[in-house]
Amino acid sequence: MKYLGTVISVDDVNVSRKFYEEVFGLEVYQDYGRCIGFTCGLSLMQDFDWLVGVPKDEVLKTTNNIELYFEEKNYDAFLKKLEKYNIKYLHGVKEQPWGQRAIRFYDPDGHIIEVSEDMKNVINRFMVSGMSKEETAKRIGASLEDMEKLLNG
Repeated sequence: MKYLGTVISVDDVNVSRKFYEEVFGLEVYQDYGRCIGFTCGLSLMQDFDWLVGVPKDEVLKTTNNIELYFEEKNYDAFLKKLEKYNIKYLHGVKEQPWGQRAIRFYDPDGHIIEVSEDMKNVINRFMVSGMSKEETAKRIGASLEDMEKLLNG
């Protein structure tokens, strides 16, 4: 068996498609009209109630119990890009205890999106600031071996 991805319910597949293409640069792999599949494994489904066979009023909005997670290499440029969109934020940029910056917001259908700084960049930022490899590994909560895998993977 092979896991292929996640399907999320959307009100208007064209609005959501535009959001994910423009904000995240996702590329469409399949387009079946009311169902769009991106190359990364995320799919958008309009009329989700029809697909799964449940009443329309039982398809929840803004459940706040799942998020779509992205990491961005050029984090500051991405934050600047977000300013062009009318986005409802859960919170501004927060630095996690391991040093990774993250921001959370809703997509047009109320799904939580987290965009975090790429961990390679976090490691490099710490080492450029003068931290040793050992100190950096400790700060991010990883062994030296795991940190090397992150850098080289």
